[in-house]
Amino acid sequence: MTVPAPRAAGIRGGVMITVLHLIPLMAVSRATARDWLACAALYLAFVVGGGMGLHRYFAHRAFRTSRAFQLVLALLGSTAFGEPIGFAGKHRLHHRYSDTAHDVHAPREGFWPCWFGSLFERPARAADIARMTPDLRRYPELVWLHRWWYVPTLALGALTWWAGGFTMFAIGFVLSRVIILHAVSAVNYFCHRNGHRRFATRDHSTNNVLVALLTFGEGWHNNHHRYPRAARAGLRWWELDPIYYGIRFCAALGLVWDVREAPSAPPARGSACYHPRRAGRSVSRPHSITPSPP
Repeated sequence: MTVPAPRAAGIRGGVMITVLHLIPLMAVSRATARDWLACAALYLAFVVGGGMGLHRYFAHRAFRTSRAFQLVLALLGSTAFGEPIGFAGKHRLHHRYSDTAHDVHAPREGFWPCWFGSLFERPARAADIARMTPDLRRYPELVWLHRWWYVPTLALGALTWWAGGFTMFAIGFVLSRVIILHAVSAVNYFCHRNGHRRFATRDHSTNNVLVALLTFGEGWHNNHHRYPRAARAGLRWWELDPIYYGIRFCAALGLVWDVREAPSAPPARGSACYHPRRAGRSVSRPHSITPSPP
């Protein structure tokens, strides 16, 4: 597998990031309670679409669902920060080559490529994405979203402008996307550099409490790299994982089923799998996953 060499963000990427951050500043003094409520609601929708949909379902197949609800998760995820085939392909590559030279967003390349790499840096080849996602490419609607990924985003942005004018667009839509961008980037960066390691995985993944709170459970990253196909990332009672609770709620409603669980008693301190050191050990072999059909 060949991934293009890392490179600094270009002028186009820098302008894009700058504009995304400036738009909310232009409206913050005029924002109403309704605008902030829209921001919170859309952030929650982005977390569900990204964490439950793109990550735990499409990338890892942590549960099964109907084709109709699969499309709902795909649309929610597509309005957040990706679409199912592209996200799942790159994320499966990340797990296979985690913290090696082939990782698509490793912090070893530096802060900028890792932090904003989810937008425009370090692309994976189309052939590699296709190779990693045969289970998703058999759905025409997901293939369509892969090609026209920006349509749901533009539609949602237009809807917020129609509902509340520029301020709702700037605060409700753009600001919520900026926050989710930084939340996802925090997982990619801090959860491979800072935090504690419960398991001696073949990478530098860590559990980071602050990132877990910001991302509704995605920050329990070392747990996730130990059990990547489990629906639950927070393995201890105190490791809050709202995304998992959402999955269980959907299961109670009959929307999802066959929820994959991690072992009920994770290895404790002193066991063969427990590794208390912070990230910094060498990576000998990649941690791989095997895509499976829904």
